[in-house]
Amino acid sequence: MAFGVGAYALWGLFPLYWPLLKPAGAVEILAHRIMWSLVAVAAVLAVRRTWVRGLTARQMWLLVAASVVISVNWGTYIYAVNSGRTIESALGYFINPLISVVFGVVVFRERLRPGQWAAVGLGAVAVVVLTVDYGRPPWIALVLALAFGVYGLLKKTAAVPSAESLAVETAVMFLPALVFVVALEGRGEAAFGHQGIGNVLLLVGAGIVTAVPLMLFNSAAIRLPLTAVGMLQYLTPVLQFAIGVFVQHEEMPPSRWAGFALVWLALVALTWDGLRAGRREAAPEAVGTG
Repeated sequence: MAFGVGAYALWGLFPLYWPLLKPAGAVEILAHRIMWSLVAVAAVLAVRRTWVRGLTARQMWLLVAASVVISVNWGTYIYAVNSGRTIESALGYFINPLISVVFGVVVFRERLRPGQWAAVGLGAVAVVVLTVDYGRPPWIALVLALAFGVYGLLKKTAAVPSAESLAVETAVMFLPALVFVVALEGRGEAAFGHQGIGNVLLLVGAGIVTAVPLMLFNSAAIRLPLTAVGMLQYLTPVLQFAIGVFVQHEEMPPSRWAGFALVWLALVALTWDGLRAGRREAAPEAVGTG
């Protein structure tokens, strides 16, 4: 449980970290995050004496796709936080479980229970309410939720351990990231190396802050029941939302509160439905073992 809380809490505190890397732009931060994450995860694999090997061609292509998708997610999130849209980014992670339910229907042809239909319906209404409030669709939240949902689907299908998977994903994007950083330096627009040693260390630290919560999550996921992990995932957007409201003082008019309230109600319905379904599935097993 401590590993799980640590992982989701660190992810929830990311909005406090990325603004420290300014004046580096979102894409430069993303490029350094990719490069230094590869260094960090390579160090972890070296300590463990485990290496990336035995992957099938199908697994490699799935991880290549996952690499592109998670890069979109990372870049969008960094842009959102550093442009004063932390609350909208939190919305993306609040609605991510609803996106996962929709993927279950579209990809795996699952049949939804009434509680799941209610949750998805409430989520759809919430997006409409927030579209009216923002004067545009909440595109940051939708991109984050969809990208992370697709990423989870690809990772689940690939079935590769987290450290090895992250090593492949960051290796795929390492060369494009390096080319971008070198080009930025050539144009004289890079922040790295030109804003003091503190900025350099913070950009390098992006790799560590990416790898550490991932390792904690992996340790929690293999020890905790899936229901416990599912409940812990809400800690991240709750912290992000709190930072946006109370630390960064982003605007929250009544109409926006209404939209978020609908999302939270949808999550309550989804969680309650999941717990009920879990109890029903456990009951016959308990009778059988008695």
